[in-house]
Amino acid sequence: MASIGPRYDRDKNLIGWQARVIRKGYPTSSKTFRQKKDAEQWARSIENEMDKGIWRDRSEAEHTTLKDALNRYAQEIIPTKKSGDREIGYLRQWQKRPIAKRFMASIEGQDVATSIKEMEAEGKGPNTIRLHLALLSNLYNVAKKEWRMSSLDNPVELIRKPKLPQGRDRRLIDDEETRLLAACDEGLTAWLRPAILFAIETAMRAGEILETWRYLKDAEGNKVKTKVSDGLQWSDIDLKKRTAHLPKTKNGDARTVPLSSRAIQLLQELPRSHDDGRVFGTTYEAIKQAFARNCARAGIEDLHFHDLRHEATSRFFEKGFNPMEASAITGHKILQMLKRYTHLKAEDLAKRLD
Repeated sequence: MASIGPRYDRDKNLIGWQARVIRKGYPTSSKTFRQKKDAEQWARSIENEMDKGIWRDRSEAEHTTLKDALNRYAQEIIPTKKSGDREIGYLRQWQKRPIAKRFMASIEGQDVATSIKEMEAEGKGPNTIRLHLALLSNLYNVAKKEWRMSSLDNPVELIRKPKLPQGRDRRLIDDEETRLLAACDEGLTAWLRPAILFAIETAMRAGEILETWRYLKDAEGNKVKTKVSDGLQWSDIDLKKRTAHLPKTKNGDARTVPLSSRAIQLLQELPRSHDDGRVFGTTYEAIKQAFARNCARAGIEDLHFHDLRHEATSRFFEKGFNPMEASAITGHKILQMLKRYTHLKAEDLAKRLD
């Protein structure tokens, strides 16, 4: 049965009404409201759910703030994830937002939408915002399934997420590859030419090929230079099987990349003078800067090192690879994402129609 009773402060001033529902077979449920009618309505809804057998305990979700839940997520979940270094930054930013003071059960879609507007005003792009939302959504799913908060609804599922800008479709055109490689001979970075060719042959990400460092925020919000990728290691290469094993990738899953004859030749020509086992004895930042200078020397505009991944993946499709075969090499999990890289040249497709 349900009971409704007044609540008073120390000075015996009425501050609200507490609804309490007690029923055999269920834990006692209670909640305090400012208005008596709201307490009565809540009690009726709880009893109706119990009558229908659909009642779920809300006490944990109604007494856990988002900030506290994020702390628990940081302690229990993030250490188990390969992408934890990146996620901890998003988590700390959520904890600084006004929404973090709210109880989990009280957060609705419109509250998350307000946070999106805050992030947009701060200059965050659509992809960054979507990554923040992905963390929040996963937090709610974990809390619902593992933390005795089965009554929770995921507010992220109730909103429209920012649309991603159309992906770049920049490919090497005309004689750009020849000019790009010729300009490498004029530069001072010996690793640039093999890095370019290896990227074109394998469609591997820059961070999978090269040691990569980024500035990440620590628990206090300070930016700390952190190594996020060791780059390709000689211990990951099997020249006989013609494979490169990547134990840690951007999407968190390991994969083994088949290597073309040209890629094998490139590897065989590289020196092995680095004690740390790196295949390419340089960093992504160094290659990124050298690549920009190289493009300037070659007279090539609007070409980034990452565009070589677009180029390589498109070449796989031009060779007749199907999406499943291509994704096994590139590591794309979602076909829709893979489509962004398959900017096939119309004239090449026309030849296959005959």
